[in-house]
Amino acid sequence: MVSGDGTSCGGGDLTASRDDALPAHDDRLTSWRAREARLHRLLPYGGLLVGSLLAAFAPAPRGLPMLPTLVVAGLTACWVTWFVILSPQLPERRVSMSFYYVGLLAFAAVLVVASPWYGFFAWVGFLHAFLVLHGRWRFVGMAATAVLVATAQGGGLPSSRSHWSLWLVLVLVNLGLAGAVSWFNLVGEREEAKRKRLVAELAAANRQLAETVRENEGLHAQLITQAREAGVLDERQRMAQEIHDTLAQGLTGIITQLEAAEQTRDHSADWRRHIDNALALARDSLTEARRSVRALRPEPLETARLPDALSELGERWSALHGVAADVNTTGTPRPLHPEIEVTLLRAAQEALSNVARHAAASRVGLTLSYMSDVVTLDVRDDGSGFDVADGPATPDQDGSYGLTAMRQRVTRVGGQLAVESEPGGGTAVSASVPALPGAAA
Repeated sequence: MVSGDGTSCGGGDLTASRDDALPAHDDRLTSWRAREARLHRLLPYGGLLVGSLLAAFAPAPRGLPMLPTLVVAGLTACWVTWFVILSPQLPERRVSMSFYYVGLLAFAAVLVVASPWYGFFAWVGFLHAFLVLHGRWRFVGMAATAVLVATAQGGGLPSSRSHWSLWLVLVLVNLGLAGAVSWFNLVGEREEAKRKRLVAELAAANRQLAETVRENEGLHAQLITQAREAGVLDERQRMAQEIHDTLAQGLTGIITQLEAAEQTRDHSADWRRHIDNALALARDSLTEARRSVRALRPEPLETARLPDALSELGERWSALHGVAADVNTTGTPRPLHPEIEVTLLRAAQEALSNVARHAAASRVGLTLSYMSDVVTLDVRDDGSGFDVADGPATPDQDGSYGLTAMRQRVTRVGGQLAVESEPGGGTAVSASVPALPGAAA
C-alpha cells in the first residue's frame, strides 16, 4: 500500500463490554489493512507482468516494438519500487507522492500507447489516486486514469469518429464507476475517521474517569479518616456529657447528703434519712453509668413517657432536696424521637442540679409544652439568680459542664437554649427543640 501499513487506534473503555469489543475490532481492522497493504504493493507488478506477457504473445497491430516496451515496463517497475518499497516514509509526504503519481501516469500512458494490454497496469492509477492524492486532485487523477483505461479498452488511440465516440463512452463509464467506488471509499474513510475520533474521545474520557476514580478513592479515604476522627470526638463528647449527667451529678448529690448526715450525726432519724438518700443516689448513678456506657436511653424513659418521667424526676428531686417542684405539661403529649426525649430529660436534670447547688430556691417549676413543630421545656426557680452577662456565681469552677453541657446537648439536636436571670430574681432556663416524631408506644 502506498500509504504504508494501517495502524490501529485503541483507547480506554468506559464499560466492560467495550473492553472486549473495541480491541477485537481494532485487531481485525489492523489485520485487514495489513493484507490490503501487501495487495496494493503487488498490484502494479502484477499489472506490468500481465501486460508484458500479453504484449509479447499477442502484440497489438499498432504498438511499439517489444524491446522498447519492455524497457519502459522495467523503468516503471523501478519507479514503483523506489517510491513504494524502498522509501516507505515517502507516503507521508504529499509533494513526493504527487510527484510519484504524475510519473506513474506518464509511464502508464507510454505503456498503453505501446500496447493496449497495459491497461491492466493503468487500472492501478484508480487505487493510487485515492490513496496518495487529496481533495480535488484525487478526482483529477482518477479522470486521467479513466482516459488511459478507456484508451486501452478501445485498442489504442481513437482513429475515427465512431472510434472517438466509443472512446468517450468508455471514458465516461470508467470515470463513473471509479467515481462511485471512490465516493463509497470516501464515505468509509470519513466514518473511519469519525470512529477513530470517537475512540480517542473514549480514551480521553476513560483517562479522566480513571483519574476521577483515583481522586475519589483518595477523597473517600480522607472522608473515612475524618468520619472516624469525628466519631471518636463525638463519642468522647457523648461520654463526657453522660458522665456529667450520671456520675458527676450523682456524686455531687451523695456528697451533699453525706455532708448533711455529718451535720445531723446527733439526730439519728435525720442521719439515717441522709445516709439512705446517699445510698439511693449511688445505686441510681451506678445504673445510669452502666446504661450510658452501653449507649442506652435513661431508665425513666424506658418505662414511662417523657411527661411521666419528668414528673417522677421532680418528685424525687423535691424529696431529696426538700424544695417544692411543680411539673406541668401543656399541649397534647406525643411520642418524640428518642434523642429529643433524652435531651429534654437531661436538660431538666441539669437545671434541677444547678438549682440545688447554686440557687438556694424555695420553689421550682417545670413546664413541658408540646407545640406543632417544637417542644419546649421551661425550668424556673425563685432562687438567688445571677447576672447572665457574667455567668453563674460559681461558673463551672468544679470542673462540671453546667450550662455548657446543656447548651451543647440542645444544639446538637437542632434546638436552642435560652437563660434569663438577674441577681435576687431567680432563673429561667428554656430549652426549645424540634418536635421530631418517634415510634408510638
